[in-house]
Amino acid sequence: MNARETVRSYYDALRAGDPLAPYVADERDGDDPYVKFGVSERLIGSDRIREGLRTQTETTTDWRVTSRDLRVTERGDHAWFSDAVAMAWTDAETGRRREFDTRWSGTLARRDEGWRFVGLHVSTADEF
Repeated sequence: MNARETVRSYYDALRAGDPLAPYVADERDGDDPYVKFGVSERLIGSDRIREGLRTQTETTTDWRVTSRDLRVTERGDHAWFSDAVAMAWTDAETGRRREFDTRWSGTLARRDEGWRFVGLHVSTADEF
């Protein structure tokens, strides 16, 4: 699977409620902790990112993820991407539906097990 297919596979897993933690790379010796910015959180370190993604999967349902402008570039063992994504989900506890137009960007590294995220940023695209 190439980097573009990995991003699309992540979106598919999000929609299906499948585990997202396997998409996150482990830090290597000498690396600063990886960071994931979400719409409402900042997670630092691959273990914390995986924990946050597990909690997200356990507490949300009915995901809609619509990619509108995926752009991916691969250079050797690294890749970066950006996208405009319409997404929505339901809070499993309260039943509240959340919908956002978002901007995504991130970096992936090729590892023995395939392409993995080493940085991810999701923000809302609210107009001023």
